[in-house]
Order: sequence, then structure tokens, then C-alpha cells
Amino acid sequence: MPATEKDLAEDAPWKKIQQNTFTRWTNEHLKCVNKRIVDLQLDLGDGLRLIALLEVLSHQKMFRKYHPRPNFRQMKLENVSVALEFLEKENIKLVSIDSKAIVDGNLKLILGLIWTLILHYSISMPMWEGEDEEAESKTPKQRLLGWIQNKVPDLPISNFSRDWRDGKALGALVDSCAPGLCPDWETWDSVKPVNNATEAMQLADEWLGIPQVITPEEIIDPGADEQSVMTYLSQFPKAKLKTGAPLKPKLNPKKARAYGPGIEPTGNRVRRPAVFTVDTFSAGQGQVTVYLDHPDGTREELKAEPNEGKKTFSVTYIPQVVGAHKVTVMFAGQQIPKSPFEVSVDKALGDASKVTAKGPGIEPVGIVANKPTYFDIYTAGAGTGDVTAMIRDPQGRQNSVEGWGSPRAPSAWTWGPPACRGRAGPQGRGLQPTGLRVKQVGDFKVDTRTAGSGDLKAVVKGPKGTEEPVKQISGQDGVFSYEYYPNSPGKHSVSITWGGQHIPKSPFDVTVGKEAGPQQIRAWGPGLEGGIVGKPAAFVVESIGTDVGVLGFAIEGPSQAKIECEDQNDGSCDVSYWPTEPGEYAVHVTCDEEDIEHSPFMAFIVPDDNTSDPDKVKAFGPGLEKSGCLVNQPAEFTVNAKEAGKGPLKISAQDAEGLPVEVKVRSKGEGQYSCSYTPTSHLKHTVAVSWGGVGVPNSPFRVSRRSQPPVTTGSAILPKSGDLVEAQRVKVVTSEPLVKTESSRVVVRSEQTVLNQSVKKVKSKCPDVSSKAKKPLIIITTYTEARYSC
Repeated sequence: MPATEKDLAEDAPWKKIQQNTFTRWTNEHLKCVNKRIVDLQLDLGDGLRLIALLEVLSHQKMFRKYHPRPNFRQMKLENVSVALEFLEKENIKLVSIDSKAIVDGNLKLILGLIWTLILHYSISMPMWEGEDEEAESKTPKQRLLGWIQNKVPDLPISNFSRDWRDGKALGALVDSCAPGLCPDWETWDSVKPVNNATEAMQLADEWLGIPQVITPEEIIDPGADEQSVMTYLSQFPKAKLKTGAPLKPKLNPKKARAYGPGIEPTGNRVRRPAVFTVDTFSAGQGQVTVYLDHPDGTREELKAEPNEGKKTFSVTYIPQVVGAHKVTVMFAGQQIPKSPFEVSVDKALGDASKVTAKGPGIEPVGIVANKPTYFDIYTAGAGTGDVTAMIRDPQGRQNSVEGWGSPRAPSAWTWGPPACRGRAGPQGRGLQPTGLRVKQVGDFKVDTRTAGSGDLKAVVKGPKGTEEPVKQISGQDGVFSYEYYPNSPGKHSVSITWGGQHIPKSPFDVTVGKEAGPQQIRAWGPGLEGGIVGKPAAFVVESIGTDVGVLGFAIEGPSQAKIECEDQNDGSCDVSYWPTEPGEYAVHVTCDEEDIEHSPFMAFIVPDDNTSDPDKVKAFGPGLEKSGCLVNQPAEFTVNAKEAGKGPLKISAQDAEGLPVEVKVRSKGEGQYSCSYTPTSHLKHTVAVSWGGVGVPNSPFRVSRRSQPPVTTGSAILPKSGDLVEAQRVKVVTSEPLVKTESSRVVVRSEQTVLNQSVKKVKSKCPDVSSKAKKPLIIITTYTEARYSC
């Protein structure tokens, strides 16, 4: 039988589920007047229970009398007519149904009648907490779906059928209505939908007062129709938690993690401490239990020492024999991801104190630049071990070195010119040569995932050579995060060692500036946080007040990055740079050659995987138009990313005083987003829209009811036409030529051009410079990893 005929058959599964659901829903309302129905098809035929149902739902009495004891068909028809006339006066539209259909038991029309009552009294009429102003314009289905999506934003719920079949969405909804009532829904097994739905629905029935008008077996049935599921879910918006509910903290063992050399497959050795960390920060509060299985089959319980308020635990064991070991980590009685860990223990390392090195390559004098040299390492009597060598030049850069076994001795190694083994990679604002200020956080990360085995140590020394506190914030999967807070200005030294040896470029010299005072410039936008290789990373720079000074930009990172700055003539400018290699970039924004507060900004650039295309995003609407908003009124706009790939979408906004403005974003599905914010003043608002970390076309958008006057004074005054353009202020040489100016501001890209060209040539580049203009001189510079100055 074709599917369409099967669905329309009298015994179709969805019809039975719907009839059962509607019957239970009806009885839930009739029980307050001590009535009930057994057969929905027949029990409404005399009109009495239909009238009782309408009076309960509407809290009104019928408009005219009816027969309390309808013994004859005509009496039953008149009673049903009274009920239908009541619905008509209540402006509830009924299609193709009359009293005869109800009395004669037309099941299809009776189901349609009950569904109309559910839509009107359970979904359309009630006021629900947390709804937006648009709710009244939505259909009942859209309204209920929107309310659920707001309650469980972490789940992609878009329908009332397949998204509910594993039972986990029910658990999420119950826990959202009463946090702690069903906290473990994320750990539920999707292959046990009946168990999941049963637990969620029993909790909702017992503690939220939501009766099971549909059974767990029915709601997860592929044959269940949307009307039945909606009937049950429509009870949640008015749910109230009862006193004494068994609320409990959320536990999710799947979010616990273990990391560190002690559970790596290789690298652990006999009689050497094997250390690892268990992180339960996102898993809730539960007991951590660790077992070590030895090669002979015996099991030992290891002690997990709590760190930092029991958010992480340190575990140490010392293997005594060579062979395969197994580490089992359990949280709240369940194994965490990747447990058990298979660990192969090798024989003990040799004695490094018995290793000697000789040769011209390590002599204090006699080495000639650009000429190969060598030295020998002798390991006789030192036992088993790996030989490594690192050479660092006076600038802290690591040079290439190569080693090979020497035939002159059984335990001799010769080292000379290429490359070194994997190393620990550092990054972060706390390692930048300039920009960090007193009392600001100096944060940095060290990636040891390709560095083999070793112990990581970070030491910070202040200007007087004394150690300053440095705190490890996290350490997961071989990536360690640190913070320190410098208390005095001056040169600081950050030393990072791995296995007792300095990592490349360590120690790092960090010049800490004095505490930030009143600021003349602020900068914000997606390009200060990250971006994609080959795509513009954009941000906004805004002046604060009128005395601005000389504005400058510099980019330090894996590659040279072209920079462009577009003056908006309103005290702000749009800046974009184009990174050509992935990695971490330090974006310096300076005023009078000094980093502004929070500069440098650390932006992480990722490779372009071609899954996101910001150029195909369209952002439009009154909320993005220059003068399309009213104060204290929602400013709305739409973002269409249907053809732009996976994103994600990020929107940030600020007013002219630099205060963040909340932007509400609601997904409409299929890449469509409805957005709004509420301006609280007549000041200019700036809205930055990014997709996948890259600004969309025309972003940032400046919105204001009235234009803001441009900055007219500054510490740097533009020269008269024909003068040499502020050559002494330019500090960095790039290969870019002077760029044609679009206003009276001058964009200087090259010291070489300014210093070496004649006054006449400079004049020809700047034909519109006014001798009366007083505006900031914008200096754009670029860096690679090495700094260049004149």
C-alpha cells in the first residue's frame, strides 16, 4: 500500500496516537468538574461533556439553556448546537463541522474540533513568560516552537516530530524549566529513547505539574503526528516547580578530561614520575577515581590530589617495570572520554651527568660567521637516552643543527649543520616586547603537544631581578595557560623552560609601561580577535575627545600584512589588514608612538578552509541605516547568510562613548537571522557584523540620528602644501608607497619614501593638504617577526 494511502487509512498509527492524546487532554480539563470520557468518538454525542469542557476552558457559562438529560436525538443535536454557537460568539472559527457530525460520531471532525480548542485555549491565548513582542504576530506553531528554542538554545530544535524521538530534548526542556531537576540529560544514550522520555516525562508530571497526555512510547514513535506532540509540549510554558523537588548539581562525565605525559602512549620510563592532570571543570561535582593496571595484571588505586578549588586533580605514579600499563580514570562512577589510557613504559633513562661534549663548535672563540662548525657528544657510560642539541644566536633565534653517530667511538655523536626536533611553542600578550602596562594581565600560552616529554616551568622576573608571581590558569591536552600581573614599569624577563631547558626565544624581554591614564583612542572589532588567511581582518578605531595626537598601527606576526585605513570623517576610521600566513598576530594601535590601553591586541589567524564566505552575507534593515533609528525604540535588521557557509555569526555594537550595546540575535533557520538593539541616546552607534571571524560587506555600520562632528584638533598638525610630511615621526620602513589621500588626513606608509624623496615629490602626493587643517597624522607600519627601525 502506498505511503499516502497508509497514512489515510482508518487504522493509521498517527490517528490512534492523536485520539489517545486528545482524549487524555480533554479528561485533564474535565476532572475539575468530576467528568471524563472514555471514547472520544462517542462520548461527546449528547453535548453535555462538550459543554462542560468549553465552560472549563473559557471560565464562562453557556449563553443559553441546554437539556441536562438528553434522551432523544433532537435534544442531543440541540445541546451540541449550544456548544457550537458558544464557540462562534467566542470568534473561534470551525470549518465543515455541525451538530450532526458530533452526534453521529464523525471521528475526523471531532479530532479537528478538539485540535481547534487546543490551539486556541492552550497555545494562542495564554501569556507566556519570556516571550518577545513579536509573539502575537506568529502562528500558534511558530509561537510554541520559538518559546522552546529560547528555553533550550543549545539544541537545534526545528520541528515537533524527529527532534523529539531520542527523548534527550525532553530532558533538556525539563531541566531548562527547573534547573537541576534533570541535569544529566546530555549523558543519556540516544539508542534508549523510551528510557529517556520516560524519565523526563515522569519528572515533569511529578514536579512541574505537566500531565502525560501522550505516553513516552507514543512521543518517540515515528508515527506520532505534530499535533499530538504540540499538545503535550504546550503545557510547559505554564509549568511551576513544586516545593521539595529533588534538584541536584549537573553531572556530565563526558566533559571531564585527562591530559599530561603520564597517560601518553610513549615517553614514560621506569622509576621516573609519570604525571598527569584530570580536569573536571565542566563536568560538575563528583568523585575522581584513578586506577593503574600493571603488566602482571595487578591493579593499584592512585591518589588524585585536588588543585585550584578541586577544579583539576594532579595524579602521579612511578612505574617500576617495563611494559604495557593501563590507566583508568573515572568521574562520578563513569569512565571519562578516552579512558582507559594505554601507556607503554620504557627502560630507565641514562645519566646526563656522564655525557660530555667537545669540539670547535662549542669553544668560546674561534667560530667564524657563515662557516660550518661541529662538536662531539660522548655518551659512553651514561646509559640509554635520546641526544638532542639546540643552538641559539644572540638575537634568541634558534639555528639549524644536525647530529649523526660517529664511527670513531661506539657512543659518540657529531653535531653540526640541519634542523631541531619538535619544540614548545609560546604565544600571548604577556610575551610581547611592548604594550603591556602595570596592573594589566600578562597572559600567555605554551603548546607542548609536539615537544615530547618534559616538565614545563615559567618564571617572571621584574626590573630588579626578583621573581614575580606567575599563575598557571589551565593545562589541557598539552596546552598550558599562564598569567602574571606586573606591579612596576620597566624591563621584565619571562623564562620558559621545558625539561629544564629554555624553549626557543626564552627568556622573553617584556618592557612594561606605566599604568594607563586617560585614553585618547579606543579600538574594537573582529580583526582584533582573529581572522582568516587572505581575508581582511577589520576593526574600528575611534577618537575620545578632541586632542587626539598621532595615530599609528603596526602588525607583528608570521607574515607581513598589508594595512589600509579609511577615515570616516566623524572621529573614527576603519582599519583592515591582510594576513597571508596562519598564526598569532600582535596588532599594535598607538597614539603618539605609545600603545593605547589593551594594545597590542592578540589576533589568531586560521587557514582558509573554504567553508565560510563572508562576502555572500547580506546585512540590511533600519537598524543599520545611518539615520533609521529612534531613541529607546528597537532598531531591527536582518542578516542573510544562506549562501555563506557555516559561519558563525557574531555581532557587536558600541555607542559613541564606547559603551557596549546588547544586540539580540534570533535564528530563523536556513541561515536567516533576525537582530535588534535599542539605542538609548542620540549618539552615534557602530555595529560590527562578522561571519566566521571576518567582517561582512559594508561592516561596520554607523547609525545615528545626527552626524557627529569630526575631530578637529590634535597634537600633530598637517603641514602646508609643499612641506616635508612629518618625516621625523615615522619609525618603521615598509615597501609600500604613499597612498593617495581621500581627505585632509595624510596616510604615510613608508619612511623611506618620506625621507628620501624630495619636497616636490612629496607635495605631488599630497595635493589637498590644507595649512589650516589640524587632524591626526596617521602612520601605518608593518612588521614581520623581526623589528626594523631607522
